[in-house]
Amino acid sequence: MTNHQPLCGIIPPLVTPLTDNETLDVESLENLIEHLIAGGVNGLFILGTTGEEQSLSYGVRKKMIQESARINHGRLPLLVCVTDTSIVESIRLAHVAADCGADGVVSAPPYYFATGQPELAQFYEELVPQLPLPVFLYNMPSHVKVSFSPDTVRRIAKNPQVVGFKDSSANTVYFQSVLYAMRERKDFAMLVGPEEITGESVLLGAHGGINGGANMFPELYVAMYEAARRADVARVCQLQQLIMQISTSIYTVGQHGSSYLKGLKCALSLLGVIKDDFVASPFYKFNEPEREKIRRALDALPLIDGKLRF
Repeated sequence: MTNHQPLCGIIPPLVTPLTDNETLDVESLENLIEHLIAGGVNGLFILGTTGEEQSLSYGVRKKMIQESARINHGRLPLLVCVTDTSIVESIRLAHVAADCGADGVVSAPPYYFATGQPELAQFYEELVPQLPLPVFLYNMPSHVKVSFSPDTVRRIAKNPQVVGFKDSSANTVYFQSVLYAMRERKDFAMLVGPEEITGESVLLGAHGGINGGANMFPELYVAMYEAARRADVARVCQLQQLIMQISTSIYTVGQHGSSYLKGLKCALSLLGVIKDDFVASPFYKFNEPEREKIRRALDALPLIDGKLRF
């Protein structure tokens, strides 16, 4: 990531391995990061939605930053989510990230009270100059009740410190509208969250994906990115089938919005990437019946010695 080249590729949003609500599982975190680096990913993104940031104490968030930076040791760009309802806490967490050697911070709009677009732009015009690192805007309307309009993104990004945009809306028309609005900023990274649309988004100009499934099978999502980047549509279509198999089997066990996170952590524990699939309160890990469904979903994938073949 430089001042002239946008961050590209697959940047997994790491799960936060826990043993309880106040204890980071550092050994599992180390195993996860080594697993991702060996899988060829292009960066690491911690404390996002998949990382359960809003359910974690500030102490655990700080330790997650410190340990991730230590384990990564500068091998890949490290992005840290600093979203909070308090601008003071966002700034404080960003300074922790900078002190630990992170490369950028990621910020979704403050939640609880929904902001209007002028308020949202004004908030970031106040926040960004107080942050010590490059900033990626994070669009997550399902969780924060507001979406950045393309014009708002363009207004905020007049500050060159704002270097990218992650969209988790799953709205491809919206994403293309922001991509078009930012077409003059050649250094501005456009990244998509939902892995189900990463291939098509990269084909149409996105720079990469922040895909939760890459925690499990980083090589698959890297292969999808590379195929889309070279416009190998046949390969994209082939890999899409496997990505959809994962999405529709592992993320859909259970009846609630937390099923994605529970399924992902459960699968990672069954694959041996993390030891425990503990999920921070107010959520709870799967019981044995659901765990068995995840086990069967993994068994249905083309796995050999825990590695996905494609």
